[in-house]
Amino acid sequence: MRSRYTAYVLGHADYLLATWHERTRPATLELDPAAKWLGLEVKQRLHTGENQAEVSFVARFRLAGRAVRLTEHSRFVRENGRWFYVDGEVS
Repeated sequence: MRSRYTAYVLGHADYLLATWHERTRPATLELDPAAKWLGLEVKQRLHTGENQAEVSFVARFRLAGRAVRLTEHSRFVRENGRWFYVDGEVS
């Protein structure tokens, strides 16, 4: 989760796509270069199986002068020793 957040901060869409599970990964990913990321707080981590995990987090950023708070509960799966983002529920 932290590495994906860092990729958003640095604008590394290629890394985000590479760590997104192939069955849910979009064909392309457009990041807004005007977004100023302010912080990540991981609220909860939970292993839901040998190769499955869930992470709840809050990410904060500023866009067009407006503060945004993104709260998400994400699901990850491990394949061949690597973790991949599957999907998430934003609230």
